[in-house]
Amino acid sequence: MVAPPASADAASPSARNRIAGVGLGLRWQFDADLVEELPPIDFLEVVPENYVGRGGYHTEALAFLAARYPVVTHGLSLSLGGTDPLDEAHLDALAAFVRELRSPWHSDHLSFGTSDGRALHELLPIAFTEAGVRRLVSRIERAQDRLGVPLAVENISFYLPPEPHEMAEAEFIARVCEGAGCGLLLDVNNLYVNAVNFGFDVAAWLATVPLERVVQLHVAGHEWFDERLGPRPAGSPGALIVDTHGAEVPDPVLGLFHDVVRRVGDVPVVLERDYQVPPLPVLLAEIDRLKAIRALALAPEQGARLP
Repeated sequence: MVAPPASADAASPSARNRIAGVGLGLRWQFDADLVEELPPIDFLEVVPENYVGRGGYHTEALAFLAARYPVVTHGLSLSLGGTDPLDEAHLDALAAFVRELRSPWHSDHLSFGTSDGRALHELLPIAFTEAGVRRLVSRIERAQDRLGVPLAVENISFYLPPEPHEMAEAEFIARVCEGAGCGLLLDVNNLYVNAVNFGFDVAAWLATVPLERVVQLHVAGHEWFDERLGPRPAGSPGALIVDTHGAEVPDPVLGLFHDVVRRVGDVPVVLERDYQVPPLPVLLAEIDRLKAIRALALAPEQGARLP
């Protein structure tokens, strides 16, 4: 590996653990470029499932980068909303990984991804019921105890309403977070996608979820498809909006991001890109744009809105 510039090791261990500002979701497509260039990124978000039990270059690159950037972990496979027992072996491996990277918290999704012991390789929605709240609260508490760090849960995008439901998604999220005493990872793009597809009021959603529990934001892009689902705003470029993480963050999501930051304050933000990943300089430019919007939202004169 290429040796870092002399200044890269100057940060103290305590400084390297601080998750703040605007970070980038680490992906294999550009980890070699990060190792080579060590650009000024505030922190990295790492998906443990990409590394646990693996070796080789990408694992070595992660170790190199984790010594030079703050790192927070974000998982895909706890299946917190499922009915299968929690995977104890996975929890043990995950706890060791989180401990090794000194992540201050771990996050996963309000979804399920296993059935009858089989991984479904998808983040599937949970019916918004009292029984679902109780199941999630119990499983989040057990997972959090096992991991040894605070756990945050993320609102997901979905494309068919989970049935049967006894409450709205925002109330369901609030009940789960309050019951489990956990944090909330608010994904701005997921909120936008669901609001457009199902036609609900974003302001009412934000007024219902426990914003005081937000520990982190996700921002990503989406794409439009021809399938029809629910009401469409005038001038929409397609019938169905899908959270692909495969495009630049569009202006409507950036506007919502600005409004969310005004509400939640100075919490860390992660730019995600998983599909059609552009060169690293393009991602860095997008991070700079997020930083500028975030600074505007956090400025004392917060009455001004984005054009």
